Amino acid sequence: MRERQLRADYTAAERYLRRREFAMWGAVRLLTPPGFQPHAMAGATLLAFTDDICDRGAPQGRHQRFEVWAGHVRRALDSGSSSHPLLRAYLHSAQVCGLPRRWADTYIAGTRIDLRFPGFADEADYQRYVDTLTWPGLMLSTGLTPHLVSDEDFAASCRLVADGLQRVDFLTDLAEDLRGGRLTLPLADLDRHGVTRTALEEGRDTPGVRALVAVTASAARDSLLHAQRVVGEVPAEYRPVVRCLLGLYHHRLDRVTALGAAVLRRPVRDDPMECLRLLAQSRHPVLPGQAAPADMETGTPSA
Repeated sequence: MRERQLRADYTAAERYLRRREFAMWGAVRLLTPPGFQPHAMAGATLLAFTDDICDRGAPQGRHQRFEVWAGHVRRALDSGSSSHPLLRAYLHSAQVCGLPRRWADTYIAGTRIDLRFPGFADEADYQRYVDTLTWPGLMLSTGLTPHLVSDEDFAASCRLVADGLQRVDFLTDLAEDLRGGRLTLPLADLDRHGVTRTALEEGRDTPGVRALVAVTASAARDSLLHAQRVVGEVPAEYRPVVRCLLGLYHHRLDRVTALGAAVLRRPVRDDPMECLRLLAQSRHPVLPGQAAPADMETGTPSA
């Protein structure tokens, strides 16, 4: 009976992720070992479901909806059981993969803060955001992956991944966030380049704005390159999906760099053909006749 219920729970998680994040679902299905796929789906689905609770529906009801969901998560973590299929799937995966509870607790607490997003005064504020929300959220999925180093070292590498991914996400979503009244670039960075919030909201193409976008993109690229050490910290059969994830964010950053100040006026979208190429190339770090943009095992530029 329990096995039947678990299969149903994991099926529900996979269906949700397939509808919500088709590209991620496809990468998991194509690039991870079959036995690990349910766990990857469960972790990614918990993140997606929580995010949807925070972002969808009438704004005035989001805090109440989130608190109800946070209560479900807390009781599930306390008791080890839940009436919610997505939570049951995650609880089982966390137990099987040995993921400590603190990541879920920290993520939920960080999400509560994000609902009242105050913005960032400086880089230190941004780094605290990564510590309290992005990193724990990544650990709910990536943290389930078997690794060849200690839990502490792997978590530290995932922290680098979280920083790189978050910097890119803030750039690709900049136009939508500004329209929603949310400024995700540190105010100290704006001051350094002589840029006002009004200039960003109006989508102005000025030397200061271009420099701000370029410097932010450069910091994101540096974070991604340092994060690539994580590829060598997982067993060989798990490396394709990690390469694909990092490659996708390099691709998004390439598009940001190409757009420059235009990222203020429209969101950055993935190139479907490039995504397909990444899926294929991720199985083989360097294809015949091609040079990889960076060595995926060391994070250093290719010769």
